[in-house]
Amino acid sequence: MKLRQATMADYDHIMEILKDGANQLAEHGVDQWQGDYPSPDQIKEDVENGWAYLAVSQDGETVGAISIVPAPDHAYDNLKRKWLLDTQKYVVIHRVAIHSNHAGHGYATKLLTEVIDQVRDNHPEIDSIRIDTHEDNSAMQHLIDKMGFTKVGELHGVYRPNEISYVYENIRKNNFL
Repeated sequence: MKLRQATMADYDHIMEILKDGANQLAEHGVDQWQGDYPSPDQIKEDVENGWAYLAVSQDGETVGAISIVPAPDHAYDNLKRKWLLDTQKYVVIHRVAIHSNHAGHGYATKLLTEVIDQVRDNHPEIDSIRIDTHEDNSAMQHLIDKMGFTKVGELHGVYRPNEISYVYENIRKNNFL
């Protein structure tokens, strides 16, 4: 798995992957991404700021999309939490999706492994990786747990009113497991 930084030429492809992700969530009864998040403006901001990436498999196929956002992430401002590490030297993983055409091949695990490896190996200034997901997204929760993250709190109504998301953190001290 390789990460390729997205450009505006990739915008439509990213939107297609995220829409497909929203459809997959709906098919599994998860209410995540069923409103106006992630919005077209959010994805444009991700691309313009260099936060959007495409996940490319070993055979060169684009299989997914992800955003890696530097601190501070104001979505976490009202989080009732106890971070594992009180730091401003963190990145947040957002908007993770593997296209349904590529589901079932372990690409989500490979994608998060690649992100963690990139941060560990190329960004010694980063002390913490943070991520959140909808309370009903058990598949993503399982993946996040498997990748060595620790649940640290909940978000209430940040992405949509009455929506609860679980927040996780993985720290360099643990070598990002």
